[in-house]
Amino acid sequence: MFSLVPQAWAQAAPAAAPSMLEQFFPFIIVILIFFFLVIRPQQKRAQNQKSFVGGLKRGDSVLTTGGIVGTIEGLTELFVTLQIANNVKIKVLRSAIASGISDELDKKGSEK
Repeated sequence: MFSLVPQAWAQAAPAAAPSMLEQFFPFIIVILIFFFLVIRPQQKRAQNQKSFVGGLKRGDSVLTTGGIVGTIEGLTELFVTLQIANNVKIKVLRSAIASGISDELDKKGSEK
């Protein structure tokens, strides 16, 4: 009787193979989640930063990526001249401008 058991397993019908779509469905879901949680927000931030840097004008108070706060004194296509103190000006790349500083925050920082 024990000699028939291996034959019974060998004669079982093979399971149906999953289709190509069924195999790749989990990967597609992971890619979609990754796109909506990581890539899309990063693209929006980059687009907002690009439009902000493109709209800079003389007299704006800005913060650089290095943490320097200054007022824009001059603009070229590639560089921005910042006045960071009386008679102290530095030249930085436009891409090094991280954000704008509102006038209220700038006044609070200069009071201290």
